[in-house]
Amino acid sequence: RTITLDISGSEDQILARMKQKTRYNLRLAEKKGIVIRPSNDLLTWDKLMQETGERDAFGVHSQAYYQKAYDLFHPSGSCELLLAEFEGEPLAAIMVFARGNRAWYFYGASSNAHREKMPTYLLQWEGIRWAREKGCTEYDLWGIPDEDEATLEAGFMEKSEGLWGVYRFKRGFGGEVKRAEGPWDRVYWKGLYRVYLWRVGRQTE
Repeated sequence: RTITLDISGSEDQILARMKQKTRYNLRLAEKKGIVIRPSNDLLTWDKLMQETGERDAFGVHSQAYYQKAYDLFHPSGSCELLLAEFEGEPLAAIMVFARGNRAWYFYGASSNAHREKMPTYLLQWEGIRWAREKGCTEYDLWGIPDEDEATLEAGFMEKSEGLWGVYRFKRGFGGEVKRAEGPWDRVYWKGLYRVYLWRVGRQTE
């Protein structure tokens, strides 16, 4: 599941579709002196990503992985790394991609410093503005818990594990919850496939 934002229309219209608290937080970040700028500093990105993974207990890719993604897509203008700083100190970063009328927020990282200044909110706003400059009308916030909308709304205030924490953040930007068809396996050797399912702990059909 994901949340997609309609980023057509004026900036005021986009802001109006956000939750009041989200608008407040991104304006707070501006007032507190958070600066957002494009960057090609994948070393700083990696440090922020490692800190994020340790804090939130999830695995992260190597610096080479993100460098490859940046090198593949940035020269054509379809990728940007945006860095949030306070008085020159890197606080957070996102990597966004664009193709056609849609942009995707794929990767994000943040430090533990100055979180009260809400740098991640202003980062997303600048990501949206970048996407609009590329001619996009949709901004995909990517992963949220795979639950129906009623369950999402009932649980987002109480739950924080896994994707629930990021859902609370992402829902504030407004948008529509969408679900894509899940992945399917194409089976060529049924016997070997059953062994694979057994090894990964999945039920055979």
